[in-house]
This record gives sequence, C-alpha cells and structure tokens, in this order.
Amino acid sequence: MKKDLLNHHTALRSKSLGALGELLAIKALVDNGFNGIRNLNDGKRNHPFADLYAERNNEKFVISVKTRNRYQSNGKLNSRYNLGNNSENKAKGAEATFNAKAAWMAISIFDDVFSIYFGEFAALKLNTGIPMNEASLKNYECLVNERYHGIDFSHYKNVYEPRD
Repeated sequence: MKKDLLNHHTALRSKSLGALGELLAIKALVDNGFNGIRNLNDGKRNHPFADLYAERNNEKFVISVKTRNRYQSNGKLNSRYNLGNNSENKAKGAEATFNAKAAWMAISIFDDVFSIYFGEFAALKLNTGIPMNEASLKNYECLVNERYHGIDFSHYKNVYEPRD
C-alpha cells in the first residue's frame, strides 16, 4: 500500500501546479471567447471559492480552477476533483460578491497533454467535487482537448512512499 508523501516539497509542488493551472485556464478562457478575465488571487490571496472572473455572452462567472494529475499512482483514474470544504456556501458568497454565476474549470494533466473542462457549479449533483469519469465528462464543456503543453511535467507528478 502507498500513501501520499506530504512534506514541504509536495506542498510547493501542489502550489505550483495550481499556479500552472490558472495560467492554462486563462489561456483557455481567452481562446474560447471569454473576456474581462481577472485573476482574483491577484487582489486577495486564496479568494474564497473562486480563482478567476470572466464574462462570455453577457454572462458573468466566478471560476474555481482545479488542476490535477489525471491518474493516481496506482494507474486508476483520478475520478473526482475536490472543491474544498464548505464549497456550496463559498460559491454562493462569490456569486453575491461579484454578481456572477459560480463555475469551475477542471484541468486534467497526463504526461505531456492536458484537457480543460468547464461547467457551472449549480449543475454539479454533489457540490463538494467535480466528477471526472468518462460519463461525466460528456456533460461538460470541453475548452481544451488533449493539447500538448510542452512542460517538463515530471516535477508535478504525485509522489508516494510505502506505507509502514
């Protein structure tokens, strides 16, 4: 049995993976007709629920960006991206603050390719996470499909150690 190796290195890896995801997300928003894009973390570090603000077709969105390795170390699909504690209340708060719909972007990275999916928070059956199985992906807007990213991703992969 293996367990996540949690230390200073993995905390930095996780933080940098999130920052990478936000950059990929902004590029995907631009490429898919969104405008008025702002990184909410520039004004307030770790803004509750949302990382980005964007508009498209006269709709306003506050967007939580979740970037994950597509597969776990055992080879199984990482089938659910956690939205964090109390995500429903945080999403409602972000909606009220920005007069916008709460949404999410799920960025799935595998070796040298990534995909980005977009959806509204209200459409999630469970408001604590984004299901990422094949059946669920069909219900999401795919902003980026299996695009080469050109980044040495080896530093972002999950690190595990044997369980005692």
